[in-house]
Amino acid sequence: MKISLEYQSDLFEMDAVAPVRPASLSGRSGAFVDNMVLPVHRWFRYSAGFSADWVRCLVRERCGDSSSFVVLDPFCGVGTTLLACDAENLQSLGFETHPFIYRIANAKLRGIHVDLSTLRSVFRRYADSIPCTSPVDLGETPPLLTKCYTSEVLSLLFTMRDLFLAEFDSKTPESELLWLALTAILRSCSGVGTAQWQYVLPNKSKSDVRTPLLAFQSKASEMLQDVEYAQRNSWCSGSHTLMTDARAPVDCPQAQVDAVVTSPPYPNNYDYADATRLEMTF
Repeated sequence: MKISLEYQSDLFEMDAVAPVRPASLSGRSGAFVDNMVLPVHRWFRYSAGFSADWVRCLVRERCGDSSSFVVLDPFCGVGTTLLACDAENLQSLGFETHPFIYRIANAKLRGIHVDLSTLRSVFRRYADSIPCTSPVDLGETPPLLTKCYTSEVLSLLFTMRDLFLAEFDSKTPESELLWLALTAILRSCSGVGTAQWQYVLPNKSKSDVRTPLLAFQSKASEMLQDVEYAQRNSWCSGSHTLMTDARAPVDCPQAQVDAVVTSPPYPNNYDYADATRLEMTF
């Protein structure tokens, strides 16, 4: 199926975000919401997080001009701290135990350094391979998915998922960005509501629902734009993530760090599993 993934690079010659203003962050530095307008951070909404601009302000104040400054985030989530350090050309280390969230962080951290033309080619080949019709048996579909999608939308999403698994799941940085693009459009293609902490509300409805193909086109174009932005602004590749428990990290060298920037697991009954249940079920 043919869909357009073109974008005009000259439109993005200016920075995509306004200069960081620490005073404006004081009230929402502990919230992820502002990241949804920031390149790369906006690829996947994860409410259990904090402001990337706040991290950049913080490390600028603490590290000075030292390129050897190392930051640790023992609960790194989707990589907010590590990406902020990449943008500041600093080394960073992150721990994460949730395999799904760890994969998202790695996809972003590796993906910003891919060859842009190769990534565009992967996206285009995938889009061109999506069949125009998608007869999929929905008989064994988990109830959560049938509550969140129409049968037509769900059938097409399954077709797109199966195509990825059969032909594109090569575990390269480019294929992981393709996986992330498919994962990131699931909410926008659903007609059910979402609570503040990303809990799915099957009994609530929303009016802004996108078709899977248009949602994928938009997300792929957004990723191409942001990879170009990160490379043009010389984001470094000094971050390293480990899927390990911060309480007893394994496969971790005796590294010395200069700062710890993190948001530890919330004590107020935030359900990390429920917040990603839709994506994990799919």
